[in-house]
Amino acid sequence: MTKRKTDTVAASVHWLDQYRLKFLKLLHDQGYAAATVRTYDSAAALLCRVVSRRGLHNGQLVGQALSKVRTATLASMHQDKYDQKQYCLERFIDALVEAGVAERPAPKKVRPSPLDHLRSEYVAYLRDQRGLTEATIYHCVCFLNRFMAFRFGDTLGNLNDITPHDIVDFLRKLRSDGKAPRDKTPPSHLRNLFRFLFWSGKTKRDLAASVPRVAQPPRSTLPRYLKPEEVETLLDAVWSADPTGRRNYAMLMVLARLGLRAPEVIAIQLDDIDWRAGTILIRGKGKRHDRMPLPEDVGRAIVDYIRKGRRGTSRRLFVSTKVPYRPFADSQILNSALKGAFECTGLRPPQKYVGSHLLRHSLATDMLRKGASLDEIGDVLRHRSRMTTTIYARHDVDGLRSIAPDWPTAKAVSRRAQGARA
Repeated sequence: MTKRKTDTVAASVHWLDQYRLKFLKLLHDQGYAAATVRTYDSAAALLCRVVSRRGLHNGQLVGQALSKVRTATLASMHQDKYDQKQYCLERFIDALVEAGVAERPAPKKVRPSPLDHLRSEYVAYLRDQRGLTEATIYHCVCFLNRFMAFRFGDTLGNLNDITPHDIVDFLRKLRSDGKAPRDKTPPSHLRNLFRFLFWSGKTKRDLAASVPRVAQPPRSTLPRYLKPEEVETLLDAVWSADPTGRRNYAMLMVLARLGLRAPEVIAIQLDDIDWRAGTILIRGKGKRHDRMPLPEDVGRAIVDYIRKGRRGTSRRLFVSTKVPYRPFADSQILNSALKGAFECTGLRPPQKYVGSHLLRHSLATDMLRKGASLDEIGDVLRHRSRMTTTIYARHDVDGLRSIAPDWPTAKAVSRRAQGARA
């Protein structure tokens, strides 16, 4: 758009044009290319002209008036890159709505059903009382829908009519549908559901105890891990002198040195790092926050990424390298980075599935072999139960040998028998 056209729009729609300029500045600050910003400007300026022709003032872009302006703007658009311009227009309208100068038509009110009310209360319980992540809440709600449809059909019935037999029949149906017989997920989600129903007073008895446990065979395999030199090889392979390489290197350094879970890495905020004290805040499971020391090499990797690779306005530490540099929706980026490192180095993964938890196991195993106690390992990994940490004791062969009883010999058995007869 030329300066002459811009001045014309500004003179006719001065109250709306200031929001257009703020919108374009935000796009520029987010790192969008100049050509992309011009496309957004074209769509936004066209909407401004439509508003000017209709003589709408501040406070009148509400409901149907906004819908008519949107329709007229779309009709005025050139067919060249129509879909792209339509997307740009929607984002500008969203910016106007967020600024409070426009309001989209209110959606038609649909009377919520009893199941909708139950679902909303269950989500609030899982989020506020249990502190579960949104991904876990999603799966819990899915099992609520499936069980209620199995037990009552389309209409929610009396929750006190649910019996332990209904729970067993539902699990049998899941197994007949091909669900893995040793999958602990369905019983776990059902226990969450029935604890909520009893806690909220919707059932007179707690049916969580009626959910059968899934038989799990004793764990015969040791936690898979990498040797320290293999971890260093992977870290060296990840780094490269570009934003993606610096970011992936910093993320895997956090995993390898602090033993974090993958969701904890992508949840780190810029404000979580106390550079003076040399500590970092970890946002763990169940809304648990722990302050941990920040190793020097990890700090250097983060600083290098922030100074030379990170862009955008998000307060998340690790963000996408593509405009508009948003935070990651899930932690799959860590698994992808680690898998790429294995392919680059030619190292053979110790297990078929390459996941970021491999670095967590490697850190714990290395600490154990250097003489750390199980309590110290549990503190670093932030285990809630000491039993969770005991799986690493299987790697400490010398320690297990010291507590193992002597193998009985024939002479020792004979003496023990003689003592018993005496």
